Amino acid sequence: MRSIWNGAISFGLVSIPIKVVNATESHSISFRQVHLDDGGRIRYRKFCELEDREVTTGEIGKAYEDADGTLIPVTDEELAALPIPTARTIEIVAFVPAERIDPLQMDTAYYLAANGVPATKPYVLLREALKRSQKVAVAKFALRGRERLGMLRVVDDVIAMHGLLWPDEIRSTEEVAPDASVTVRDKELDLADALMDTLGEVELTELHDDYREAVEELIAAKASGELPAAPPAGERAGGKVLDLMAALEKSVRAAKVSRGEETGEEEGEEAGARTGESAEVTPLPSRRSARTAPKEVGGKKSTSTARKTAAKKTVAKSTAKSTGQAAGKAAATKSTAKKAAAKKTTAKKATGKKTAAKKATPRGRASA
Repeated sequence: MRSIWNGAISFGLVSIPIKVVNATESHSISFRQVHLDDGGRIRYRKFCELEDREVTTGEIGKAYEDADGTLIPVTDEELAALPIPTARTIEIVAFVPAERIDPLQMDTAYYLAANGVPATKPYVLLREALKRSQKVAVAKFALRGRERLGMLRVVDDVIAMHGLLWPDEIRSTEEVAPDASVTVRDKELDLADALMDTLGEVELTELHDDYREAVEELIAAKASGELPAAPPAGERAGGKVLDLMAALEKSVRAAKVSRGEETGEEEGEEAGARTGESAEVTPLPSRRSARTAPKEVGGKKSTSTARKTAAKKTVAKSTAKSTGQAAGKAAATKSTAKKAAAKKTTAKKATGKKTAAKKATPRGRASA
C-alpha cells in the first residue's frame, strides 16, 4: 500500500510516527466519454482565458474567488506556513464511547501504520489502550489543504482512522421528516418484527456487487462479438402500497421461501395474527338457515347445500302463505257475492207481493 501522508499521532506527550494509507478501494467500472459518430475519445483540456491557450499542470495554481468575482491567489507555501498544530500531526483531543459518533459524520477510512521500529512500542500501547477502554479517540488532523476531524479505532491489530465531517456540515432532518400525524398499528409493527426476524442476519463478507458483475459480463460479451444476454424478468418494487398489511405478509412469505422454509402452514397463522382470530375458521350457517335446515341423516351436509335447502323451504313457505291469503280473499269475495244475490232475491219477492196486492184491490171494488 502506498502512503498518502506521513506524520505522527500526538498522544499527550507521546509522539508516534505513522504513515497513512487508504483503507478502502473502489471496484466500480469507469467509462470514457466518446464521440458517438466516430468513437473518438473525448478529452478535457485546460485553457487560460486570457491567453486562449492550453496550459500544463505546472502552470496551474490556487486562487480564492471573492464575492465580486475577484481572484485572490494563494500559494502552497503560504498554506504550509500557517500556524496549524495539526499540519503534520494527528492530535488526539478526547476518548469517547463509540456510540457518541453519529455514522452520518463518517467519511473516508484510513489505516495508520507505524513508521519505523521506534514507533512500534508506542503504537502498540495506544492500540491496546483503545481495546481495553472500548472507546474511540477523537482527533484533529490536516490533509489536502484543510483541517479535518477524525476518529481512531482498532480494526484487527491495526489502528484505523475515519475522517469525520464537522457537526455543522450535517444537514438538519426537519425538512425531510414524515408527517408526525401518521401512526402505525401494533399489528403492523408485529408483522414488521416478523419480517425482520425472518430476514435474520447476514455475513457482510458474503455480499457482493451484482450490478458490477452484470456490467463486466456485458463488456465481455460485446468484446467477444456476442450478443448480450437478456436480463432476467423480475418484479419491480415501486408504486403505491395500497395494503400495508398485505405487503408485509407477502414480504414475510417471500423471505421464508427464499430461505427454503415452509410457508403453507404458517400463512393461516399470519392471517390469524392480522385478524386476531384462529387460523382455522369453519363457516357457520345463518340463524334463519339453522332454524330451517333439516336434521342430518347418515352423513354431514355441506354448508352450501344446507343454505340452498333452507332457501328453497323459505321460498316454498312464502309461496304457500301467499297462496293461502289469495284463497281466503277469493272465498270472502264469493261469500259477499252470495249475500248480495240473496238480498236481490228477497227484494224481488217483496216487490212481487206488493204488486199482487195492488192488483187484487180494484177487482174487489168492481164486484161490489
